[in-house]
Amino acid sequence: MSSSAWWTSATAPRFTQAQNDATERQNQLTKPPGALGELENVAIRFAGFQGKVKPELNHPQCVVFAGDHGVVAQGVSAFPQAVTVEMLKNFVAGGAAISVLSAFHGMGLSVVNCGTAIPCDTLAGVIQRPVMAGTQDFSQQAAMSHEQALSALRIGAEQIERLHADGCDLFVAGEMGIGNTSAATCMSALLLTQNAEGLTGPGTGVQGEALSHKQQVLAASVERARAFIKEPLDVLEQVGGLEIAAMAGAYLRAAQLGIPVLVDGFISSAAALLAVRLNAGAREWMLFGHSSAEPGHQALLTALDARPLVQLGMRLGEGSGAAVAVGLVKQALALHNGMATFAEAAVSSGQ
Repeated sequence: MSSSAWWTSATAPRFTQAQNDATERQNQLTKPPGALGELENVAIRFAGFQGKVKPELNHPQCVVFAGDHGVVAQGVSAFPQAVTVEMLKNFVAGGAAISVLSAFHGMGLSVVNCGTAIPCDTLAGVIQRPVMAGTQDFSQQAAMSHEQALSALRIGAEQIERLHADGCDLFVAGEMGIGNTSAATCMSALLLTQNAEGLTGPGTGVQGEALSHKQQVLAASVERARAFIKEPLDVLEQVGGLEIAAMAGAYLRAAQLGIPVLVDGFISSAAALLAVRLNAGAREWMLFGHSSAEPGHQALLTALDARPLVQLGMRLGEGSGAAVAVGLVKQALALHNGMATFAEAAVSSGQ
């Protein structure tokens, strides 16, 4: 392994004593043990993240990474690539779902151009880090070179380093890029050693014969790429996306710097699985926001041994499902920190 493989460095240790103490506190609160379900587990895990029996969430941050996909030329999306840049404008103007949810939660929102097909270097409010003008058509050739993959991974790491310096205590990654469900599907098929057909979903709304065509294109793309896969990074190079690479890099660097991440849906989970395959320690710093309606998401959640916080039939992307779950994290911590113990409330615990 070359010295440039920064992602292999150790992830931050968890605070096991604080987590144990938080578990003990949960058992003393005025409720039957386990009565708050997954909310209890969230609070306990945050104690382990922060090293405090009463953890707090003060500076959640979301970064939306954008990039385009050459495979769109094969007719796998219901929308043209021009929509990617149009949505970047919508993000910074406050009109997108993730913009509204971020404002609602008081969560910082940044937008990063990792490589759109249409130039947007003059678009105010967007962090410009383009690696290339969208990936190559991976049905015909590798999506990106090794060097381009490394550059895209590093974009995510750089954003986490910036947020860490500002005190970020929870990270949400969002994505924007027409064709990115196709990239996530092919990555999932290769990482999970499954057929692409069963993982392929509607994405932007592809249905009927168009969905069958998408399945055929992606299945052929996976078969083309399979011969070139020797390690996880090869999957990214062959069929990945620049924004997916940046998300994976962000998840990896967040784990190294001790920042918990709330993973969004299908595309984000494909990035999460890649991150875990590159460095298994990254999994310890992941929570999962929701269960997407995209058919491939359940396979990824199973592989990651993940228990999403909500299931609302969402499949928008942008980080929106994870942003909805931020409210549950806040409530979990409020309950954990604010509820009285049996002793404080002078209530019999029945023990």
